[in-house]
Amino acid sequence: MFAYFRGRLVSALPEEAVVDVSGIGYRLLISSFTYRQLPDPGEDVLLYSHLSVKEDAHQLYGFSSEAERQLFRLLLLATGVGPKLALAVLSGLQVHEVHEAIVTGSPEKLYGISGVGKKTAARIILELRDRILKMSPVSGKPAGQESPGHLASQVRDDAFAALVTLGFSRNAVQKAVTVILEGNPGLGVEEVVKSALVSMHNP
Repeated sequence: MFAYFRGRLVSALPEEAVVDVSGIGYRLLISSFTYRQLPDPGEDVLLYSHLSVKEDAHQLYGFSSEAERQLFRLLLLATGVGPKLALAVLSGLQVHEVHEAIVTGSPEKLYGISGVGKKTAARIILELRDRILKMSPVSGKPAGQESPGHLASQVRDDAFAALVTLGFSRNAVQKAVTVILEGNPGLGVEEVVKSALVSMHNP
């Protein structure tokens, strides 16, 4: 319903921001990461938004980037994860760190976040990992019908698309994927994505 709010930042706290848009003040719940990106009160701001609708309340959530909003919505797809917990995850780790924890199957990286226990962390990874990896395009051809050269190109393109979708810059992704495939040309998309996440997180 609301894609974003652009207006004057009236006030900001670590958990919420109020934005004046044409004389109407909108209260948006935010992560601590978004809070750190906000300008000083009185200055213009743009926050991407998500509207949570429940029987007893309508609540707006604000995000400093589209990548953060996409991850928030992705987390809501996991069983037992509501807006409050999804926002806590975004406050505990940066977007690329959450993606890395999910794709590499590292639940221990999520344990320290308030409200996220071992079962919840394992469930997030189990239910969302394939969704992230499937964000990249597929060829649509049955396995075994592509030439080796085409397969290699498809792996490179799919891994590149998946990593860019996760919020990494195109230049960084291209460099990481190229280096990985030059050293290990037989890797599949999942292995390339995992290796690239590690290399870009620990340059």
